[in-house]
Amino acid sequence: MLAILGASGHGKVLADIAELTGWEKIVFFDDAWPEQENNGAWQIIGDTQKLLDNLKLYDGVIVAIGNNKIRQQKLQQLDSAGAKIITLIHPSSTVSRYTQIGLGSVIVAGAVINPDCIIGSGAIINTCSSVGHDCTLGDAVHICPGARLAGGTVVDDRAWVGVGTSVRQLIAIGADSIIGAGSVVIKDVSSNTTVMGVPASTKPH
Repeated sequence: MLAILGASGHGKVLADIAELTGWEKIVFFDDAWPEQENNGAWQIIGDTQKLLDNLKLYDGVIVAIGNNKIRQQKLQQLDSAGAKIITLIHPSSTVSRYTQIGLGSVIVAGAVINPDCIIGSGAIINTCSSVGHDCTLGDAVHICPGARLAGGTVVDDRAWVGVGTSVRQLIAIGADSIIGAGSVVIKDVSSNTTVMGVPASTKPH
């Protein structure tokens, strides 16, 4: 049985992938329980603490929370408690056998990951995005739908690469940075920085 922490729209995507990859019984946990009891077709049966108290009942656990920092924190909490954290890879994605993917990550439908990439734990490689050869992605990053990373890109922990973004080869994107949707990144992005536009530049304050 698979437990998913985070009853969100993203959680529905993970549950769907889980079913497609052979998981027959899937339940959700969310801190909105018991006010919220269902996430689409799936039942919510408890909150974070209830999951932590019953980890031995589950053959696999994954976190479905879009916020990168919270997702990482929850994964670390579950890992410290001995959860059997899994990775989910959609059958329609294309993932090189020469790529490494950390536990708790999810590869969504249509995504392409080329050879010799290293992807950390808790990453989201979202719908129809692509990760070029020799890219290195840190923990809890989110490569949003339709984003394109050219070869040799480095994306540090918890960075967010927005929908439809294009990133030139050999670019470094710092930790906790945000790349706005539809941006074209042609130079390195510092940590804790928001950039957007074509070409991407620092968001004015």
